[in-house]
Amino acid sequence: MTDHDDLTSVRVEQFLPHPPSKVWRALTEPELIARWLMPGDFRLRVGHRYTMHGVPVQATGFSGTVRAEVLAFETGRMLRIGWQDAAPSGDGSAEVDWTITWTLEPEGRGTRLFLDHEGFDPDNPIQQRARTMMGGGWRSHVMRGLEAVLDDM
Repeated sequence: MTDHDDLTSVRVEQFLPHPPSKVWRALTEPELIARWLMPGDFRLRVGHRYTMHGVPVQATGFSGTVRAEVLAFETGRMLRIGWQDAAPSGDGSAEVDWTITWTLEPEGRGTRLFLDHEGFDPDNPIQQRARTMMGGGWRSHVMRGLEAVLDDM
């Protein structure tokens, strides 16, 4: 299934020429997360709630501040985070309750990384615009940033 078939999610798959243990560090160490995603006070503990600060995106109603919570993890293999906009627009059109799941699979000398960003409302035009924009952002800006951090570690 492609993103065009499922209007509720974005799925990204990327091969990284780094071992899963190194990719896991980049996904779970706060100082590294800040370099490729957004700064925040992440802790690898189920139930830990934290805030990340990014750039507001007026076209999607995104305030620039994410309330996040660690929902689940399997060390070295999977990390699931809940995301909500900390200050959505007052009309309710940009309120989000997303789940971001990172899955790592060893592949040769590297890692196959899967990102599933779920929870977009297929009937909400603003959320569908956000889905399109975020899908492009995950594939380009975020993955390039993650690769740069991995190369620099």
